[in-house]
Amino acid sequence: MRIALCNEVIAPMSFPRQCEYAAKLGYDGLEIAPYTLSDEPHRLGSAQIAAARAAAAEAGVVITGLHWLLIKPAGLSISTRDDAVRRRTVEVMLALVEQCAELGGRYLVHGSPHQRRIDPGDTKAAALARARDCFAAVAERAEKAGIVYCIEPLSADQTPLINTLAEAAALAESIGSRAVRSMLDCSAAGRMETAPLAALVDKWLPPGMIAHVQVNDRNRRGPGQGEQRFAPLFAALVRHGYEGDIAVEPFDYVPDGPAAAARAIGYVRGILEALKS
Repeated sequence: MRIALCNEVIAPMSFPRQCEYAAKLGYDGLEIAPYTLSDEPHRLGSAQIAAARAAAAEAGVVITGLHWLLIKPAGLSISTRDDAVRRRTVEVMLALVEQCAELGGRYLVHGSPHQRRIDPGDTKAAALARARDCFAAVAERAEKAGIVYCIEPLSADQTPLINTLAEAAALAESIGSRAVRSMLDCSAAGRMETAPLAALVDKWLPPGMIAHVQVNDRNRRGPGQGEQRFAPLFAALVRHGYEGDIAVEPFDYVPDGPAAAARAIGYVRGILEALKS
């Protein structure tokens, strides 16, 4: 299991500096939020992508994948009734699939809650059907690129669409592509799921639905900075032979981004070392 840091946590640093800092702390890689690289991240050129890969390689880390996919450019949505907006959104999604592969990533995490809201006067069923069509539209490209496109369940206070692993799994299964799966965000799961994290792994990892894990507390701070306990989660991942990546993704940086990143990797590595003994 590779441990990555979601790079927006230390976004005030330049990208090469982010790579250096993550490596110094003991992370294996960075999970990139494309908006931190450009206001039009889907239009990054080959030279910019090569420079990012080179910066990571020089620091001794890898780029594991992408997340927060649709923050920029503005005005995107997978659920709106506006056909033109959805077409533009799918174009961005397809471009980010290619970009992820070029960066050396293995997965994309599609959270972006504000870009999957329900239009006024619309129905949840109709909005969900449009979202499903957008995910289906990128499946073939993801398969060809050899990466996994993860539908991220998020809490209901962020979005009314796709709030549990069961809902994400049903959506992925309806598409019928092994390149479209789900993932486990611990903060969202802590708010929305009735089962504990380890039980979710026991249920959804064996059928291959959990393709990625993001660790954060239900209070939105880093792992170890709240009431959730992560040792049972890691024990379940080890028990099932999970070989994917784990990304540290706090939203509330306490006391600040660099310190939150440092505290989280110490906590996670401590659990993993204890499991080895």
